[in-house]
Amino acid sequence: MGEYQFPSRIRYSECGEDCRLHLVGAVNYFQDAATFQGEDLGIGIPWMKERHLAWILVFWQIISDHMPRLGEQVTVRTWPYSFNSFYGLRNLVLEDGQGKKAVWANSVWVLMDTQNQRPVKVPEEMIERYGLAEKLEMDYAPRRIRFPDGGSQMDPFTIHRGHLDSNHHVNNGQYIQMAQDYLPGGFRVGETRVEYKEQTFLGEVITPLVVKTQDTVTVSLQKETGKTCAVVQFLRALKQ
Repeated sequence: MGEYQFPSRIRYSECGEDCRLHLVGAVNYFQDAATFQGEDLGIGIPWMKERHLAWILVFWQIISDHMPRLGEQVTVRTWPYSFNSFYGLRNLVLEDGQGKKAVWANSVWVLMDTQNQRPVKVPEEMIERYGLAEKLEMDYAPRRIRFPDGGSQMDPFTIHRGHLDSNHHVNNGQYIQMAQDYLPGGFRVGETRVEYKEQTFLGEVITPLVVKTQDTVTVSLQKETGKTCAVVQFLRALKQ
């Protein structure tokens, strides 16, 4: 199969104050596209739960050229371009009403055995059903995000049920939503990178550390244990 796509229309509930799709809305479209592809191929969440498997996202690189407007017709496209042992690598594209790329991304996933919480090799059956498509042309960033020295400690907060998804841990997009709260006014995001380090569960307390420069905002979301659950880095768009 390779590529999968679905049409949609930008809803008011997905927009920010400027009546354009917000970043987390785009991330949700991307997560939906990846999920829909598995469901339509018969290797979605029910199939994986029966086999105690789950895809866990470990890295996002999201490029934002422009965000579609309220009511605009859009198309979301996605395809895996590589499977390597227990890794799956996937591109995603959100096209605006004129068919132009508005937002696009690279993502790295790990297939986990949910019983023993260990990575497992991607089954040949999944690889055959998904198929592969050509890798998107973009400037690929390294998976590891170096957190700058220093950082201002922000007020801690507790994970609640609204943060969780079907895997019973904090949803990927929620980390971005948490980190966005520390963007200064007028900072237009051109690129977002997220390195997911450890799953986070209901009731855990998170303390953000934030480092701001003229062109970047980097947020480390840390647990009470001192471990980092995610590092989110926003890069300023060239055009503000």
